[in-house]
Amino acid sequence: MSVACAQGIPRDAQRHQATLKREAQRVWGLNAPVATFAAQVHQESRWREDARSPVGAVGLAQFMPATSNWIGGLYVSLGDRAPTNPTWALRALVTYDRWLADRIKAVDDCERMAFTLSAYNGGLGWVYKRQRLSKEPGRCLDATCTINPGVTPASQRENQHYPEVILRRYEPLYAGWGAGSCS
Repeated sequence: MSVACAQGIPRDAQRHQATLKREAQRVWGLNAPVATFAAQVHQESRWREDARSPVGAVGLAQFMPATSNWIGGLYVSLGDRAPTNPTWALRALVTYDRWLADRIKAVDDCERMAFTLSAYNGGLGWVYKRQRLSKEPGRCLDATCTINPGVTPASQRENQHYPEVILRRYEPLYAGWGAGSCS
C-alpha cells in the first residue's frame, strides 16, 4: 500500500504521472484535463496497481471485466485488454472518459466532466435519465446529479459523491500535473 505524501498525493502516483499525461494528451489533445484524470485515479484506486473492489473492478482505473472487454473491443488501438497493466488502465480510462464526454451535453467543461465522471461511475443511461428529470439538465454539480432517477439510495449517494470528490477535493491536489476541468 502506498504511503501518502504531505500534499495528499500518494507516492505511487508519481510513477505514473508521465504515462497519464502522455495518454491524456494523445486522446484529449494538449489541453487535456490531466489533473482531473489524476484525481479520478486517486478516487478509484489511490494509485494502487493491485487494487481490487469487492464487486470485481481491478487496477488503477478500477475497470469491471465487462467494461474493459467492451472498451478494448471498441478501440482496438488499446491493444490486449489488460486492466491490471498501469499503462493500459490509464489509456483506457482517458479513452472511456472521452467516449462518455462526447455523448454528454452540459453548460461548460466543468459540468460536462462532472456528468462524464457520473457516467463512468454509474452508467451513461442514468445521466440521461437525471437530465430528463432536471430543471437544469446542463448542470450536474449541486443540481442534476442530486436527482435520484430510480437507483437505490446507497447507489445514489455514491454516484452523486463521485464527481464532487474528484473535482472539488482531489483535482486541486493535482494542479501541478496539468489542467483540470474545473480549476
